[in-house]
Amino acid sequence: MDYSDLDPQQVLDSLAAAGLRGDGRVLQLNSYENRVFQVFLEEGGAVVAKFYRPGRWSDAQILEEHSFALELAAAEVPVVPPLVLHAPQPAVGLTLLGEPPTLACRRVAAGVHRYAVAARCAGREPELEDPAALRQLGRFIGRLHEVGRRKPFEHRHHLDARGDGRRALALLIEGGFVSDTERAAWQQAAERAQVAVEAAFAAATPLTTLRLHGDCHLGNVLWRDGAPHVVDLDDAMQGPAVQDLWMLVSGDHASMAQQLNWLLEGYEQFSEFDDRERALIEPLRTLRMLRHSAWLAERWGDPTFPLNFPFFGSAAYWSQQTAQLREQLELMQPR
Repeated sequence: MDYSDLDPQQVLDSLAAAGLRGDGRVLQLNSYENRVFQVFLEEGGAVVAKFYRPGRWSDAQILEEHSFALELAAAEVPVVPPLVLHAPQPAVGLTLLGEPPTLACRRVAAGVHRYAVAARCAGREPELEDPAALRQLGRFIGRLHEVGRRKPFEHRHHLDARGDGRRALALLIEGGFVSDTERAAWQQAAERAQVAVEAAFAAATPLTTLRLHGDCHLGNVLWRDGAPHVVDLDDAMQGPAVQDLWMLVSGDHASMAQQLNWLLEGYEQFSEFDDRERALIEPLRTLRMLRHSAWLAERWGDPTFPLNFPFFGSAAYWSQQTAQLREQLELMQPR
């Protein structure tokens, strides 16, 4: 099952089966992992439909993400939750899952499409050079984490520094994705970096984990009506609080420390932060680098990936990765 049959008519038919009739206008939005469309409705307005990549998540994992989003919305945390779906009449091959139903599974000739629908939400990226904006963003994440601490995820991914990193390394090395000329240097740097990541997490134990956004970078946080909103919980996971903070700071060590301080001034109005987690910022950045390369490798059979990431797999790509991993090794040294 792939996306080869997911043309505009298929999108419109899928939404109509779930009670949302489009007026014929369908715009595909940028998304590498899933297929996402903005669909204008006959009754006015527009929605965003997300068709999940086959095989990536189980139904239970998707529904747990949806449940978290609805729980956040009920707690008045600004998120864009999935809409509750209603089939206007019994439809052959359509199943609605969830309580309330938020996930549609529609059987087509090529297999089954799983999709969810949300209200369209526009906005802009936050201005992170503004301390006041960082404090406000910190308050928002603190409120999100306050809800996230209520219970753990049962089905979603649990961040595992050792397992996640070693799986990424194995996929890249055993799959032959690293160019011959760069393999030895990259593998040495990657394995050393992975050992340093594991050591940093071991030094921080025991770690408290909670339900997180999981991929809290600027592209997933929109500033709207003077406040931040979360628009994508596709990578929601169980992990330490700093996972939702570290991607929002940048620059040299001093700059990042000050930015994190501003974030935490807002965050700690709603949720506690274990200061030991500051030491996990560079290990998490390193882990993300390794997992990003593995993600590209896993998706290389999808024709959109070679088109959008033509540099992946080249000797130049792996040489750059080696240099960056060596830099990360320096940054992960205990201070």
